This record gives sequence, C-alpha cells and structure tokens, in this order.
Amino acid sequence: MVNFGIFLLFCFGFLSNSFGQDNGGDSDINSTTAVYIVTLRQASSLHLFQQEAEEVKRVRDQSKHGDTSKFTRPKLQPRNISRSRYWRSRRSAIAQAHDSLLRNALKGEKYIKLYSFHYLINGFAVFVSSQQAETLSRRREVANIVLDFSVRTATTYTPQFMGLPKGAWVKEGGYETAGEGIVIGFIDTGIDPTHPSFNGTDTSQRQYPIPNHFSGVCEVTPDFPSGSCNRKLVGARHFAQSAITRGIFNSSEDYASPFDGDGHGTHTASIAAGNHGVSAVVSGHNFGSASGIAPRAHISVYKALYKSFGGFAADVVAAIDQAAQDGVDILSLSITPNRRPPGVATFFNPLDMAMLSAVKAGIFVVQAAGNTGPSPKSMSSFSPWIFTVGAASHDRDYSNSIVLGNNVSIPGVGLALRTDEGKKYTMISALDALKNKSSVVDKDMYVGECQDYGSFDKDVIRGNLLICSYSIRFVLGLSTIKQALAVAKNLSAKGVVFYMDPYVLGFQINPTPMDMPGIIIPSAEDSKVLLKYYNSSLVRDGTTKEIVRFGAVAAIAGGQNANFSNRAPKIMYYSARGPDPQDSLFNDADILKPNLVAPGNSIWGAWSSAATESTEFEGESFAMMSGTSMAAPHVAGVAALVKQKFRKFSPSAIASALSTTSVLFDNKGEAIMAQRAYANPDQTISPATPFDMGNGFVNATAALDPGLIFDTSFEDYMSFLCGINGSAPVVFNYTGTNCLRNNATISGSDLNLPSITVSKLNNTRTVQRLMTNIAGNETYTVSLITPFDVLINVSPTQFSIASGETKLLSVILTAKRNSSISSFGGIKLLGNAGHIVRIPVSVTVKIASKQ
Repeated sequence: MVNFGIFLLFCFGFLSNSFGQDNGGDSDINSTTAVYIVTLRQASSLHLFQQEAEEVKRVRDQSKHGDTSKFTRPKLQPRNISRSRYWRSRRSAIAQAHDSLLRNALKGEKYIKLYSFHYLINGFAVFVSSQQAETLSRRREVANIVLDFSVRTATTYTPQFMGLPKGAWVKEGGYETAGEGIVIGFIDTGIDPTHPSFNGTDTSQRQYPIPNHFSGVCEVTPDFPSGSCNRKLVGARHFAQSAITRGIFNSSEDYASPFDGDGHGTHTASIAAGNHGVSAVVSGHNFGSASGIAPRAHISVYKALYKSFGGFAADVVAAIDQAAQDGVDILSLSITPNRRPPGVATFFNPLDMAMLSAVKAGIFVVQAAGNTGPSPKSMSSFSPWIFTVGAASHDRDYSNSIVLGNNVSIPGVGLALRTDEGKKYTMISALDALKNKSSVVDKDMYVGECQDYGSFDKDVIRGNLLICSYSIRFVLGLSTIKQALAVAKNLSAKGVVFYMDPYVLGFQINPTPMDMPGIIIPSAEDSKVLLKYYNSSLVRDGTTKEIVRFGAVAAIAGGQNANFSNRAPKIMYYSARGPDPQDSLFNDADILKPNLVAPGNSIWGAWSSAATESTEFEGESFAMMSGTSMAAPHVAGVAALVKQKFRKFSPSAIASALSTTSVLFDNKGEAIMAQRAYANPDQTISPATPFDMGNGFVNATAALDPGLIFDTSFEDYMSFLCGINGSAPVVFNYTGTNCLRNNATISGSDLNLPSITVSKLNNTRTVQRLMTNIAGNETYTVSLITPFDVLINVSPTQFSIASGETKLLSVILTAKRNSSISSFGGIKLLGNAGHIVRIPVSVTVKIASKQ
C-alpha cells in the first residue's frame, strides 16, 4: 500500500530460480545455511487426482455395460478435498515420502523440514547448508531447488462510487445477501477478529451459514482465543516457519497467531468483505458507514506476512496451498516481487506456479499490480491466470485550506477540525518560540518539527497557531504528526500548520487525522508563500532585531467534511504499468497487464487495534490507506458477487465477466486519465492506455450480466507455457506436464483472453477468440477502433448467437508501416439486447511487409 510518502509494498525479492544463486544480501542467515524450496518431479496431489479422475471417466465411458464396481475410489471435487479420509491418507503418504527422501539424501546430517507442500505443488521447504542443498539437487527425484526469498509488507464510500447500492446489490437482493455462500481467502498480515466489520451477525442480526464446501479451521492461541472465529470469519491460520527457523521471529511483536499486528490484513479483508453499516469513527469524528464490496461473503485468513520483517516465500506458498485445500472460492493477494524472477520467463516461480494450480482447482486469484509505477514495464504481476489489479482514484476528497491575513487561501490536507468560524489566529513559527534558540538548534537541528515539548516557550505559543516543518523524517517515520499534535496541545496552541520542507520532493501526503485544528501544506511552492507572508509580518526591534510582535494571522478551514466533485477515476502514478515483462531481459509478453483497475487511493478500511504500521492511525479502528494493495480486494469482492450468481463459472470466466464489462470513461464522460510522473503527478496526466488500466475500471453491476464469456482452460495455459522457448523442463518440474506430448503450443496472444496483445506484429497475424453466450438469444454487431499503423479485419462483422451457444471470432492484424511505438485500439461487440462486450487491442512493434 502507499501511505503517501512511502511505498509500503508487499514485495517479494526473487533471489533464485535455480540452485546456487546469491541470496540477495539476506543478513539474517549465514552464508552456508538457508531455507530452500525443493520441488519434486512427481506431480502434486491436485494434478494427480485430476489425472486419475480423467482416467476413471475414460475407462467408464469405454465400459458401457461392464462391471464398474471396481472403481471404488470416491470421485472427489478439487475443493473441500481435505475432509476426505482418502485425501488425508494421501497427504500423509506424500509427507512421509518427503521425509524419506531427506533421510536418504542427508544420512545422519542435521536439517529442519519446515513444510511439506503436496496439494498445489509437490515439494517441501527445508533449512539446510549449501552443501546439503547441492546434495539434494543431484537426487533424481528433485526437479528444482529455489533459495527462499524475502518478503516485506507492501470503505466507506467506494461501494457508492462503484454503483453497488443501486446496481449490483439491488439486482441480487440487496447488501443483506451480497456475496453470501462465497469464501474469500486473504494471504496477508492476519486479522483483528474483534473488529465489528467481522462480526458473525450483521446489522439485521441475520447469522451467516458457513458454506458446506469450506473446511478451514481457526487456530486457537493466547493472541487468538477460542471464539475469535464465527460465521463471518470462518478460517484463520498463520505461517512463519521460515522466519522462525532463521531466528528473526519476534513473537511479542509479530504475534505467533492469525492476529494482525500490522493493520494491513485487517484493512484489505474489510474492503472486500467487511460487514455493512459499520461506523468509521476516527479521532472522534464519524466519517460514515463502512461496507465491504461483498458484505455477506465469508473471510478466511492465512497470515504469512509480519510487521517487523515482512515474510518469506516458503511461508506464503504454504499459505496458498492450505487455502486451496480448505476450499476458498476467491484468493486475494497484495503481494508482488521487488524484482523480476530470473529464468526463461517471469511466469516460472513458486508463487505463480502455486497460483496456477489454485486456478486449476477452481479458485479465482486476484493480485495487486504493485506500486512501482508510473514507468513502463513496471508491472509486478505477470501470469495470465492471475487477475492483476491496478489502482485508481475515486471522486471523494477531503480538502482543507488555510486563509491568511492577506486573504490568500492555500490548499492543504488533514482530517482536522477548523478554527472558530470567521476568526483568524496569530501564527507562531516553532523556531521563533524556542526557550533558547541558539543552544536548542545546535543540539537538535530538527526542532522545527515540533516533536519535543520541552524546547518551546508555552507563554509564546498559548492560544496561537503553531507553525512546524514537515521534513523527510515524517516520510521515514522518525517524526510523526501525532507527536507534533501532542506537543501543540501541551503548549496550549490553538492549532498546527505544517509547511513542506523544500527537500521533500515527489511525495503526496495522505489526509491525516487531527483532533485539533490543523493543516499540512503539501506543496513546497505554497509553503514558500506561507513563510513569506509570515516573515514579512514580523515586527522586530530596530536595534536587537528581536521579534516584538507576531503580525501574521490565519484561519484553518478544517478537512473532516468530504466533497465529491473530483474527476474520477484516474490512474494513480504509483500503480504499476505494462507492457507485461516476459523475462528479466525486458522482452514483452503477449499478455495484457494490468487486467483492470479499481479504487485504490485514499480508501477507508478497518484497522487492527494493535496496529502500529501507521502511527497516525495508531489506536484507531479505521484507517485511510492507498495503493494497489487496496485496489485488489475491491475486485476480490466484485468477483465474489459474480461467483455467487454464476456458481459454475471458472476463474477465467469470472475474469472475462469483469474485464469485458469495464468502464473506459470517468464521471465527467471523458476518457480516463493517468498520472505520468511521481513528482506533481496531476500536472502530467494524459489519457490512460490498456498498459495503464488493462480493460478499464471495474463495473460491478455490468459484470453480473456480461452477455458473452471468453473461457480459458488449464490445458490452454499449459500450451502457452510449453510454447516458451526452453520452458519444457521447467513446466514438467512444476506441473508434471510433458510438453513433448502436447499436440500444439500457442503464444500469449492465442490464449482465449478478453484482450488481444501483440508485442511484435510481423506483417500479419491472425488471432481467434471463442465466445460463449450466457444470456438470452442475441445478435451482435462489431465496432472497431483501429490502433495507429495497424489494420484490423474481424470476421464475422455481425452474428446471432443463441443462449449457451459458442461462436468463433477471427481477428486479422496487419502492420501498415514499421514502428516501435505502442498503439492501442479495441473491438466492441454491441448486442441488440443491450450487452456491450469490449476487447482492447495493444500492438507494440510493427513490421510491415516490403512492397
């Protein structure tokens, strides 16, 4: 997330995709002993089970009249599988096989096995020396060894902005049933189960029936006592073996339980599925009633990230594996790598491969795009089976201002009280109110930040506005607004004015709660205006030059009341952008990323009672945060609504419904804009492209009635992965799929996605999309927006399609001239029953045939 000033990313440092690479500077482990993730050649339980089920079905189909009683193995579904006695015995057998391999390979040597992975990938995490790891790598059973990589941590109104109360909620029975029966899993920093956003009964006192397909459990610890879970919060576990083995886990600070000591996990869970009608009170002021996007959905938490150190991939993979076994329907991750994975393609890493298997099990996976924008190719979520979400603004704004005695008004931020209406108060700079200016400044050069009560003369400040500086130390957390407010109160100040240090460049300051009149002036230029007025109004003694009168006065408007006049949505500067990098060499994939954008800026959400991540919201029950971490759970909530209506939808069908119905225009009817610079972002905006926003801004209501669906199978993903040069061994290692047995391979542009992306158009390229009608009989007409320097021909240009019928759409792209500039267009299918299906087209390099 972005707490305006610092990017707090869930970032994974990918350290190795093969044995023996450097550990990336992890100082918490010695040079010879570390945690390794070992993948075995045998396929995982999920893959083996589905292979067996397919074989049983094939034999049964061939034996129309034969005795089928020999097929005694139950036909299990790949969700809720852990309730089966057969499945528990298989899990135990695989764990024993892992133990046997370690014993045989490392005879008599010491090691610590942390986890056995069996459901999504077949392997284990083990703490061994580099020599032992080399020994394991030579075993014929071992396919791959990856050095464990480090991890660090990365609404009251958005349902209204997204049109839910009069749209999606109403269409499906109101907020009282929105998301009912759907379980959303969160891999995050845990949850505060005492928060009213997660009560087991809603405001109407209706209890939540726990879905039969879910089999998760809740850990019971001193920090997470019995009764913490209920019919809303149905699962809670924590994973920290990698951190514990390294000796860096602090149980008193990080909580060896699912309890959230950071705040982020509580925030994201409430955005997606928090209860409806919970009062968001901060600093004694009610900012409205909060609600998750799917307020009746259930929550299952898999804590794998921690306040003091972040986390490690081995713990995250274990969390993903468990969530899939438990039977979650949606999986929400605000997690991204802090650098591209090495190897033949970015898609081949333990996380993406585990998520691929989760998708195979029927789980819709949502991932934050990352907060590394606005530069091109900054995307941190790579794979086509993952639904990647970028961050956009909404139209609510908490504006504050200060009116100077010369009637100049300066805008600022701060969820603050206002000064008495119509009355201006004298302003006193902190540096002019020191008890002993020369000695104090020599001792503390940052005294102007108002962090030390004892440095100031209370008689000078009493009843006046205290002027403090806002430096980079606030961005780093070394100084805090909360401490400055406490100092101001002790000095009996009427309010506080923070001016921006000129060295703090490129930081956008988040509205901060203040329980007294106050304002932060985020612009260095506006801060100069303030200081110029202040200094020019000082009256000094002609001889001593000492100040004899403070002449500057001002009134603070206050910033607790919201206005809703902003143009929105707008793509935020920090939101990661495409093109999607296929490898560490910056080659582009034929995959559109992000898939979609959603509200991610200035989002109110539940906050943990023990959270200290944001000192400004410490002790509060709600906090305002920003980042793609906040955008992803918005889409997870909408996906729950789609899944609730279309229970048999595959993950790719849900992705299609979300994508093709998205919005391309803002609330003013104009094209959605994107911020292009880190510093002064609103001065560098231009129309957003698919590389900024994917298909567009999420449209929850339209997603419930998409008309046509583009579905992609697991076998399609396999054909895509096998089509990557040099990928065959890696594909086999992770999935057990033999690429040599595949009948055909395909490129990314051939996947049946609701977008068309071609990184290199060499003369002419034909792609096809298979459409399925999930609505009534309808006739569609094709409308085109042609990318620059590209000719598009679509066939058919008009077609009728019956309910449940499929149609093939052929698209021929032809380069008109040579160009290396990305160009964008789109295909729009207009149905006579009102459905509109949008397919964005992106082409980068264009090579025309010679005439």
